[in-house]
Amino acid sequence: MAARELILASASPRRRELLARAGLVFRVHASRVDESIDPRTPPEQAALELAERKARAVARELGPLAAIAIAADTIVALENGSMLGKPADALEAQVMLRSLSNTRHRVITGVCCLDLENARLARGFERTFVSMRTISDAEVAAYVASNEWQDKAGGYAIQENADRFVTGLEEGGFDNVVGLPVALTLRLLGEWPSAERPEATAGPGA
Repeated sequence: MAARELILASASPRRRELLARAGLVFRVHASRVDESIDPRTPPEQAALELAERKARAVARELGPLAAIAIAADTIVALENGSMLGKPADALEAQVMLRSLSNTRHRVITGVCCLDLENARLARGFERTFVSMRTISDAEVAAYVASNEWQDKAGGYAIQENADRFVTGLEEGGFDNVVGLPVALTLRLLGEWPSAERPEATAGPGA
């Protein structure tokens, strides 16, 4: 079987960094999709559906190739099941952070690997329970002013300064909260022995 090129269907610098650290060789082709979804959809299913939607968008844009598209979508879910995506502006970021203050919420990342040649796919999700302390109004205002909330599900980046709000992680990994569960991604890529593997080559920045 011919070697399968890897294509990351995301412009996220965090996902690029995580894949590169895993030693994978890939190129980036950011997907362009409508990320709206029925709010009644369970968060885990929503993350899977959106990840697959992104992978299939790349397939449509690039056509048949000996390549595997790797797509991911991260959702933050409150205890009542409400889903938080990326805030549209600073005001929405403030609202999200206040809703996450003093909670134990879920961060779910769905991952979809799609063969662009034959449409075969493998997908899965990882879930991490994140506990946060109470965040004061002054802390919310300062964090929003830093602009770290931009392009982040739930309006916070655990790998940056929002880690000071977090008191514990359960079940899933830190990389899942960042935006890409690496072990799950490698397991899904294992469905294609011809895909670029970490043992064989190193990616940029690895």
